[in-house]
Amino acid sequence: MLQKQLAKPEIIRLLTDDDNEEKLLHQADEVRHQNVGDEVHLRGLIEFSNICRNNCLYCGIRRDNKHVTRYHMDEEELIDTAEKAAHIGFKTIVMQSGEDMYYHTDRLCRIIEKIKRFNVAITLSIGERSFADYQSFYNAGADRYLLRIETTDKNLYHRLDPQMSWQKRYECLLALKEIGYEVGSGIMVGLPEQSIASIADDLLFLQNFGVDMAGIGPFIPHPQTPLKDAAGGTLSLALRTMAIMRLLMPDINIPATTAMESLHPQGRIKALQSGANVVMPNVTEGEYRKLYELYPGKICVNDTPVHCYSCIGIKITSIGRKIGSGYGGHNNKQKKKNLILI
Repeated sequence: MLQKQLAKPEIIRLLTDDDNEEKLLHQADEVRHQNVGDEVHLRGLIEFSNICRNNCLYCGIRRDNKHVTRYHMDEEELIDTAEKAAHIGFKTIVMQSGEDMYYHTDRLCRIIEKIKRFNVAITLSIGERSFADYQSFYNAGADRYLLRIETTDKNLYHRLDPQMSWQKRYECLLALKEIGYEVGSGIMVGLPEQSIASIADDLLFLQNFGVDMAGIGPFIPHPQTPLKDAAGGTLSLALRTMAIMRLLMPDINIPATTAMESLHPQGRIKALQSGANVVMPNVTEGEYRKLYELYPGKICVNDTPVHCYSCIGIKITSIGRKIGSGYGGHNNKQKKKNLILI
């Protein structure tokens, strides 16, 4: 069995070894089984705003994309969506948006406090904010925060994320960790000019930082972005990267990302059989599902939240796994507050 202490040359070899891909994915699945069990934890994803102040070259909701019909939910609509998801059976609500400053600190804290009454864990994925904002959200009841580093190649980061700072993003991650959140981060694979060595560095960064959740997603070019003609990432490379992440950090949460299923009809199932233990079904309702388009080919845009819950449940049981009954937190995380067991 491969150990979690893998040096960079070995990671590069695993990322490029076509002949032993199946073996790698199987080993990751075994490590997942031994360390986090067979439960698949479902997170109800609410995409509550596609307005963003940033202009990342790869993102479909980038600031300068004039073809997007913009929206944001009002407070009551967002809270109502979360309540419906809790009634369906979701134990975690993921609130995701572009960096939309309509949701100022007080507004978000009110929303978090009301959603917390539904006895759910709350994950925020709303980008870069101040330390004081992060602390306020945490005090209001937020448990986890997702902030993808995307790449540790600083030159590549600054080319793809104009007017943003890799250092600032890193400092945001440090702030989240200091406050006491369960911290999720992650990377894209298959970015233009991204090397295999760079991906190896990314994986080691996530391990050394000590993330509680790591999301690995393939880059899928959006036709309304400057990278529309780029080649994009492959499911194979995304799965290998995710599998190595599981070997490096055996007990963390790793999602089977929706983008993988946009590349292959069984993408999320393949991911669950290659080290993943989390799925984030979309519980956003109506036209919002279509309008929150980070990449093309987004799945399930015409489905209802109930259908998504049922559909993924069938897929999970079909491979001998079961839906998690608890909040599905990182079990070894030492919590600083005593709100709920997550």
